[in-house]
Amino acid sequence: MSNVELEQKVNQLLHTESFNDTVINGLQVEGRNKIKQVITGVTACYDLLNAAIRLDADAILVHHGYFWKNESAVIKGMKRQRLKTLLVNDINLFAWHIPLDVHPKFGNNAKLAELLDIEVKGSVVHPLVLWGTIKHPVTADSFKNRLHIALGREPLHCYANNAPSMIQCIAWCSGSGQRFIDNAAAFGVDAFITGEVSEQTIHSAREQGLHFFAAGHHATERGGVQALGDWLSIQHGLKVIFVDIDNPA
Repeated sequence: MSNVELEQKVNQLLHTESFNDTVINGLQVEGRNKIKQVITGVTACYDLLNAAIRLDADAILVHHGYFWKNESAVIKGMKRQRLKTLLVNDINLFAWHIPLDVHPKFGNNAKLAELLDIEVKGSVVHPLVLWGTIKHPVTADSFKNRLHIALGREPLHCYANNAPSMIQCIAWCSGSGQRFIDNAAAFGVDAFITGEVSEQTIHSAREQGLHFFAAGHHATERGGVQALGDWLSIQHGLKVIFVDIDNPA
């Protein structure tokens, strides 16, 4: 498959043209034309680039790439080293951000729901924040443990004294979705899950009577690139390897 074909096929799959994103989606750095082996990961950090070199990859596919809106255009320091590494080694870099968050099958939110056995019912803030239910109500400690087992890290849990004693109705947004906690509280869910936490998030949870879980930006956004990599492998015969560069945030 050529790099142009890969970009076209994933853009079509994820309906990339439908989104007004804060970053370029698709091919961000052009490398060799022919692609046989792809490395997937959450973020195009230097360690992931070096893993691609060691594994003789033709392309890297990530959720967090480069060239964000309002980012300095100057190529120096860390940015220079990353781009130099890609260009010298002739490796393609592909990135899909919001399209890979919200896709109903391959998106980070959809995969998080599968992982936690949540039945998706609809959206709180379309298309970024979903809500759904688990089959049987559980205590907050039990649900916290479910998150810990599913994502491999201890989530931060904050709650109000008047928060529900049992959790069944849940809203979630992978990554840095803590700004949506007030929407989740107004919607009336028992709990809200996202990746990160801000100072004001804690007060919102305490004062609005719901359970809040910050389960890790990186941890909540591994599912999308893995699902997309599986699709490229099964449907298009590419060799795809997911490389998990651990990040505690």
